[in-house]
Amino acid sequence: QLPTGLYKKVLVILHDSILPYMNEPTLMIDFLTVAYGIGGAISLLALNGLFILIHQHNLEYPDFYKKLYSLLDPSIYHVKYRARFFHLADLFLSSSHLPAYLVAAFIKRLSRLALTAPPEALLMVIPFICNLFRRHPACKVLVHRPNGPEDMSEDPYIMEEEEPSKSRALESSLWEIQSLQNHYHPDVAKAAAVLNQSLSEIEDDISGLLELSAYELFDKEVKKKAVDVPLEFEQVRGLFGKKNDIFAEHFTLD
Repeated sequence: QLPTGLYKKVLVILHDSILPYMNEPTLMIDFLTVAYGIGGAISLLALNGLFILIHQHNLEYPDFYKKLYSLLDPSIYHVKYRARFFHLADLFLSSSHLPAYLVAAFIKRLSRLALTAPPEALLMVIPFICNLFRRHPACKVLVHRPNGPEDMSEDPYIMEEEEPSKSRALESSLWEIQSLQNHYHPDVAKAAAVLNQSLSEIEDDISGLLELSAYELFDKEVKKKAVDVPLEFEQVRGLFGKKNDIFAEHFTLD
């Protein structure tokens, strides 16, 4: 076992500074699977190494998606490794052969956690969810279910369930994204409103949104040019808007 700080330092550089130079990268299987099971930031960082072993060295990890699903907690939108996690999650959920119940569980859990996420994370995760709908059309029932639950007590989705197949996500509806359409940040509300329309077939490029920060959002708003909003469609010519009233004879508007 390693100290937490050293664990993180090793895992951050493992995928590009250690594994490519090993004669047998498969020797790291036990180390990475143990790290993946620890939880928290260490599990997030272990994803990079596991991704290489799974895709390049035929590693089989039976409960991989169950563990990936369990990593989705409220902190996922706040940790500094958020960009790395969602980049890899996007790759792992890109296969069209994944069952609909599994993808629906990820969509539903991400949406539920989005209710307490900061705006910069929402502007990334909403296009991420839209891409999942494009890859897995069977999950669109979450959006187009006409009689969705009106309050949380009626939602059949079981947030506490660790097994995605038992979460009943496909029986639910995506009321969380509908709630975000009334978000205080106009860009978030606009992004969430996309699901009210039919999605295009071309996926959104989220690479530029993964590193989006609160400072960048604030800076963007500050640099916006103020637009003068006209309050009258007709120029006022008298004190009360009439051309030849008695007030116009004695008073003028400068």
